[in-house]
Amino acid sequence: MILGGVAIPSDLGLDGHSDADILSHAITDALLGAAALGDIGMHFPDTDPQWKGANSAQFLAHAAALVRNGGYEIVNIDSTVILERPKLKDYRTAIRESLARTLGLDLNRVSVKFKTAEQVGPVGEGLSAEAQAIATIAR
Repeated sequence: MILGGVAIPSDLGLDGHSDADILSHAITDALLGAAALGDIGMHFPDTDPQWKGANSAQFLAHAAALVRNGGYEIVNIDSTVILERPKLKDYRTAIRESLARTLGLDLNRVSVKFKTAEQVGPVGEGLSAEAQAIATIAR
């Protein structure tokens, strides 16, 4: 399982066209959305074979470059990963450092939180995982 560019040891994994890094995907979408630049599917369609198995860090770096090229500064990122297991608290620093490095931000501008779904719905049953992100940008 890859989250924020960090490989997390787990007997579970996430399935997707790229490396299925749901955290990087959520932050990519948040950045693109904040600057009204579309979404990840417009820039990296899952119908394009070149993105099969791709490292999501390149999606994130591309979105950050587009935002900056549009005249914006990335002020901060606030994100949440929601899954039942594995427990992620021991990986928080590594994930934040990886994201900050990819985005070219100071560590204190990148927040990553972890939650469970309290055994409710597909996430709570361990059948899926979610990530949410908000990107604050300024001219």
